[in-house]
Amino acid sequence: MDRKVSDVNILNKFTEDFCSVVNKYARYVVVSGFVAISHGRSRGTENVDIMIEGLSFVEFKKMDDVLVEAGFECLYPLKVEDIYKHLTGKLNVRYSWKGVELPNMEVKFAKDSLDDEQFETRGKIEFTGVDVFFPKIEESIAFKEEYLGSEKDLEDAKHLRLIYMDKLDEGYIEDYKEKIRRVKEWGGVLTMSRL
Repeated sequence: MDRKVSDVNILNKFTEDFCSVVNKYARYVVVSGFVAISHGRSRGTENVDIMIEGLSFVEFKKMDDVLVEAGFECLYPLKVEDIYKHLTGKLNVRYSWKGVELPNMEVKFAKDSLDDEQFETRGKIEFTGVDVFFPKIEESIAFKEEYLGSEKDLEDAKHLRLIYMDKLDEGYIEDYKEKIRRVKEWGGVLTMSRL
């Protein structure tokens, strides 16, 4: 019997394989659309977003070397020094399996204290069946509703609200939205003392 692996299973495997390498070198969280997709939301995506804590160049190069050994490559830029400059310059880079562009992992370094806070509250969510770290669900909802706000993001948030209907801490969501508003007000960079 000939079986085909679903796109979701491929995306899950890609994400787990990539994150298993990153986890050896840095704390990370898988964010954005994949949070909702891993909770059963049916919507197309060709990339997964991951935020990792800032690393020194030496630490980052070690991680990049192991990613390459594991079968991944950065789509652009190609030299590790340039990849690192992009990330420290608050730009994102994309990795994929060697020789293919999709799926890909959009990688970014944490940019402010609100990003850093997600590393403290992150966790694995058994419901998803995906062995990776996610932000706290309330943080994902708050970001999608308050910061991102596109139609797709609002639908993602609505889906997560349905899944966790009786388990959400609405006070936490509202407090987190207030933190997001303050980050926006201060131009995207806040220290914890300002939060």
